[in-house]
Amino acid sequence: MGRVIALIVSVVFQPLLIPSLVFGLILFGVPEASSVPYEFKMRIFYLIALSTLVIPMITIIGLRLSGTLKSIHMAEIRERIVPFTVTSIYFLMTVYFMYQMTELDPILWQALAVIAVVVVVLTLVTLFWKMSAHMTGVGGLVALVVVLGICFPTFSGLYPLLAALLLSGVVGTSRLYLDAHTPLEIYVGFGFGFVSCFFGFMWIWT
Repeated sequence: MGRVIALIVSVVFQPLLIPSLVFGLILFGVPEASSVPYEFKMRIFYLIALSTLVIPMITIIGLRLSGTLKSIHMAEIRERIVPFTVTSIYFLMTVYFMYQMTELDPILWQALAVIAVVVVVLTLVTLFWKMSAHMTGVGGLVALVVVLGICFPTFSGLYPLLAALLLSGVVGTSRLYLDAHTPLEIYVGFGFGFVSCFFGFMWIWT
């Protein structure tokens, strides 16, 4: 039963979900974080979710069905290289597309660019070491909550921070329970995600 719960947590709170959570918080949780008119926020959110969650997931499932991947969980390092590389390309293409949309608040493409750089570095690391992508993602989410709390006094970040930290603990425990990572891979993944996103998001809003 414990393994089933850990597997569900790992699947539901997969790394590809994090950009959608990040932009959901930026667009709807802290309205003053961007100058996007309310009527356009949902469209932008759908664009982000489609390009960073739905399309990459369809691609990964396609790779699994074609036999390129033995498992969508990508337990071995060599299985991660192609999906991570393709995901990096999707993220970078979306950043470029949003950059070209000059009518958009630049904060949007800049925030996604921070995430894209983290994904690219994670992909490069994956060539020789299996740093936890799950923990990199939740580490970045925690960093965003901290930065928003620092930069926007109207944002009450206590409960979102507690929720993000709780999520980090649950995800990390689940990955360890499934023997998907060593403790070092978990800690380094979280630390990398937090530090890189903290400084990246701080640069954007300060």
